[in-house]
Amino acid sequence: MSHKKEPQDLLSRLHRQRVADSANDHTETGSFPVVRRKPKRSLQANAARTRFMTSLLVLLLCALLGFSYAIQLNNTTSTYETMSEDELTRLITETSSQVQNLEQRKSQLTEQLTALQKAADKQAEAERIAKQNEETSGLLSGRLAAQGKGVVITISKGTKERIDAATMFELIEELRNAGAEVMAVNTVRVVTSTYFADTKTGLICDGQELSTPYKVKAIGDPQNLQNAVNIAGGVGSRLSVKFGAKVKVTSSDKVEINEIRDVPKYQYAKTVE
Repeated sequence: MSHKKEPQDLLSRLHRQRVADSANDHTETGSFPVVRRKPKRSLQANAARTRFMTSLLVLLLCALLGFSYAIQLNNTTSTYETMSEDELTRLITETSSQVQNLEQRKSQLTEQLTALQKAADKQAEAERIAKQNEETSGLLSGRLAAQGKGVVITISKGTKERIDAATMFELIEELRNAGAEVMAVNTVRVVTSTYFADTKTGLICDGQELSTPYKVKAIGDPQNLQNAVNIAGGVGSRLSVKFGAKVKVTSSDKVEINEIRDVPKYQYAKTVE
């Protein structure tokens, strides 16, 4: 009897296993979402969107530009509004002097061009103009001595504190803006590359030590040069109030500047043939 039950039990277990496997085969393990394609945009819609974004960007840039211009204009106006009457007068005088110098240079060049065009011997006229321009460049570069109307400024040693390089450089700039054509400080000829520097004992100008009292000679319109130094709130007042120096400006019809410079040797710059 026991041998008959074992096959039946085996068959029964196999049957139950098939039923379980069949049930597992029909069990849902999950579902996947349906992926839908996005509708294609038309070319007209894309072009319209591009034009809209471009217009918006241009409008924004114009707004920023207008805002920046308004701020700059307000700042310039505010700067002039805060200037004193003396400062405005000095600014107008310096601007007028610069305009006058440019007009004179323009007239000189125009006369040279006209003379060259009308000259029978153009070669001789060209040589004359070249010599004239060489003299002008010689004065500017410091190669030639000069004389003419101008002022002599004497600055004593400061009693409150030592005069610094920035103030002396500002004095030279104020004189240049007032129309000074040729200048010298003590024994140093002032040129476009002139600089001042502070040392433990005083000042140096273009590598040369300056001793007090400082003597500044400037050739130009005496009245304009004197106003540039003595104007209220200007560099002359600063020398007196801040440093305790005595500033004396003397006008003269014949200021002689015999300090000259050697011809500089340039390593990289060459003249155009």
